Order: sequence, then structure tokens, then C-alpha cells
Amino acid sequence: MLYDFELFRGSIVATIVMIFRRLFSSDVPKKEPIIAAQTIAADLSAEAEATAAEEAASQNAGRKSPWRFLKYGTVAALTGATAGAGYVTYAYSTEEIVEKTKPLRESLNYSVGDDAPAVEKYRAMLYNAAMTVPSKAIELYLDLRTLVEEQVKGFTEPTDEKLLPDLHPAEQHVFTLVLDLKETLLYSDWKRDRGWRTFKRPGVDAFLEHMAKFYEIVVYSDELSMYVDPVCDKLDGENHYIRYRLSRGATKYQDGKHYRDLSKLNRDPAKILYVSGRAFESSLQPENCVPIKPYKLETEDTALLDLIPFLEYVARNSPADIRTVLSSYERKDIAKEFLERSKDYQRSGNYKASGCKNKGSKVASGDGKDRVM
Repeated sequence: MLYDFELFRGSIVATIVMIFRRLFSSDVPKKEPIIAAQTIAADLSAEAEATAAEEAASQNAGRKSPWRFLKYGTVAALTGATAGAGYVTYAYSTEEIVEKTKPLRESLNYSVGDDAPAVEKYRAMLYNAAMTVPSKAIELYLDLRTLVEEQVKGFTEPTDEKLLPDLHPAEQHVFTLVLDLKETLLYSDWKRDRGWRTFKRPGVDAFLEHMAKFYEIVVYSDELSMYVDPVCDKLDGENHYIRYRLSRGATKYQDGKHYRDLSKLNRDPAKILYVSGRAFESSLQPENCVPIKPYKLETEDTALLDLIPFLEYVARNSPADIRTVLSSYERKDIAKEFLERSKDYQRSGNYKASGCKNKGSKVASGDGKDRVM
């Protein structure tokens, strides 16, 4: 009995001690269960927000899909129209497009009579409404293309339809000798120690002086006028052998190159000779070309002087069409070929001083046929 009482009293004391320890203890109880609860609540809140954001995004996507389709459709239509316009510009000229689209553009004015049924009037109204956009688009394209071509023409075509003034009536019989500058009358060279220098071709002074007695001399170059004018001033001086100077602005720009268009010289094509070291590569009229060896600073060069006999012979005999004469040489070295033909003609025993003018044309042509001169 006593033992039981002592055991009960000890348990009560132990309980009281434990209570006092908890009440007066300085240790802060851990709040791990509370933190865990907050974490769980935060996770649940984040999931709810993410779900709400996904639902809102899906709703916005559903709303924007028609506008997105319209945007991409418009971009695709513009891209197709641009590609089509580019192909048409490349494949057809403006005149061809005007002719091919004429029925479409005229169909915009489709109408029916006043006494036509209401259905026909309604159909005509719908047809005109449907054709308004393509017809106006074609007209806009033609206007823009015409404007652009006019602007481009100013850079690709010669500055004038008549590059030279009218020939004096008393000189209608005179032939026009067109001369290139580069590698024909002179040569330009650049070196690091001295920069650019221009060298005259051997015999150029004598050539110009002699040819000015028989020809109207024109310099026609693809260089800029700021180069051509001072060079011609030094080359010609106060002699005025060169009547006219034409520079890059008088050339035709085609396929990335500047060509001499002899048809714009306002001269009879049958009386034009074009002398150049790159004659066939730089002229649009190869039938008027007199090729000459390009000058590359050779000290023994005599190409200009060798050409004088042929040019003088042509000027004295005045062939009806110089193009026929030049075609008989078949793009050979005309100076050498003319010399050989002259020797052959003299050896044949047919040359007579009294018949020089009539026989001379046959010498130049090399075949003795009247069709040449």
C-alpha cells in the first residue's frame, strides 16, 4: 500500500516538473509542421495560377487565330503579287503587257441597258466590283513601270537622239571617222610611284593631221567627260582636228557594258567608220567597225600609220556604202589586207592611172565586183 502511494506521488511530481520545464524553458519550439503547411498552400496556389494562365492563353489564342490567319494570308498575297510582277517585268515588255491586259482593263466598263432585268443589272454590278481591284492594280503597275523605265532610260540610253548637229549641206559627201581613245589613240597606265599617266600612240599626231583633210573626225569614248575633255585638249591642242567629242553619257549601257551607238550620230550609216582597238566589242554596229591592234605601249607600233592608205583611199573614192566594203574584209587586219590586195591588183596589170577612181573601188573590195563600191 505504501509502495503504491510512493509510486503515485513520484509520477505526479515528475509530471509537475515536466510542465514547469516546458513553461519556463528558453527553447523555441520548432514550427516545422506550420512551414510544411505554408509550403503546401503556396504550391497549390502556384498550380492554380498556372492553370488559370493556361486557360487565359488558350482563350486569347482562340481569339487571335482569325487575325493571325488574316495577317499571314495578306503577307502571302503580297509576296505572290510581288513575285508575279517581277516575272512579268522580266518576261514581257511594257507594250506586250498593255496589249495582253487590254481586254481585262476594258472589262471594268461592263454595263447593261436600262431595260435589262434586275438580275442582269445586279450581275453587272457584282462583276464590275469584282474586276475593279485587279484592273486598278494592273493600271498602277503599268504607271509605275513606265515611270521607272523613264528614269532608267536616262542612265542607259544616250543623252540625245541626235548626238551630233546636222552636217553642213556642202559636206554631205564627207565621211565620218569615229575614233576610240582607250588603246586606240592613247594608253593610260597606273603605277604606285607615279600614279596615272597617259601615253600617246606613236604616229597619232600625223594620223589626226592627215585624216582631218578627208574626214569629219569624232572621238567617241566610254570614259567620263572629265577625262575625255582634258585628254582631247592635250591631244588636239589648237589644231581642231577633232570636231566633236562624245563621252560616256553618249553611250548605251547594255548587259553591264557601255556601247557606242553609231545610229545616234545623226549621220548617214553608209558613211561612218569606227576605228577602235576593241571595235567589235564596243559598238552596236559591227558592220561599221575598222578593227586595229590595241596599243599596249609598244615602242615599234605603227598601226595608225599603216591604216592611213586604206582610209585615204576610201575618202578619195567615196564608196556608196562603206559597210559593204568592210564586210569584204571579214574582220581581218584591214591595213595588211588592203596592202596585199593593192599589190595583187598591181601585179595583175590592170591598174591604170586614168582609171584609178573606178578601179580603186575594186582594189578596196578585193573581188572586182561593182556591187562593193
